[in-house]
Amino acid sequence: MSYYFAMLLIYTLSAVKKYPEKFETLLSGLNGISGASLYVVKCKEISAVVSDIKKADLIASRSIVLEYAEVIDNLAKLFTLLPMRFGSVMESIDAIADMLERNYCEIQLNLLKVEDKLEFGLKVFCDSEKLKEELLTKTKDGIKSPANPAHEIENSVFREYVNKKLKEHRLEELVLVYVDSVIAEINSYLSFLNADSKIKKLPSASVMIDAVLLLPKGRKNDLIQAAGDLQNQYPGLSFVMTGPWPPYSFVEIAIK
Repeated sequence: MSYYFAMLLIYTLSAVKKYPEKFETLLSGLNGISGASLYVVKCKEISAVVSDIKKADLIASRSIVLEYAEVIDNLAKLFTLLPMRFGSVMESIDAIADMLERNYCEIQLNLLKVEDKLEFGLKVFCDSEKLKEELLTKTKDGIKSPANPAHEIENSVFREYVNKKLKEHRLEELVLVYVDSVIAEINSYLSFLNADSKIKKLPSASVMIDAVLLLPKGRKNDLIQAAGDLQNQYPGLSFVMTGPWPPYSFVEIAIK
């Protein structure tokens, strides 16, 4: 005989300041994972959107995760919320209400930070070898072998190895300076858009920049225009934008 222990799965945390009736109507028209009904657990102004779930359904398959994300995406289109990661479960309504009470101030601060804002992704792709060649071409006389500071190194069997490593190091420095210049240009546009950002540089050989952006609703077209301007400015790179998404990357709550 198999036993299935029900728990409560948390989808989002929200504070519905406008049109609470519309929120409840939208919620009643949505289904959670495996068709489960959605409802809210409240603590003052904050509501957690939850559904019952069996432990057996917490195994993350593609279809289950997509169902979970679809609930969040539908709610985020109209309301400010903090999306929870898949697998955020608690054992009872009282436990969720207690969690909301303990973390109330931090949840409110996070909701204020993302209020009426959406998340976008921006990746900048490059051909790393081609980029290095172009940077070498632009560098006057390329990268010369360094002068050997000591006579023993000059005559050493390690001379070629040392020179090679120094050249590689200086080429890496050229790449980093170039990446920083592109990021500075991106940041100038983001400042104009009043956007927050989290930027990783050189996360892989083909990705020069991997950024997530948080900007006010209604600025999507401005962001698209900015990405187009950057693409024209850097034709050797590829600027790819995704979104809008709920603000997954900008939820910073250490649940107590």
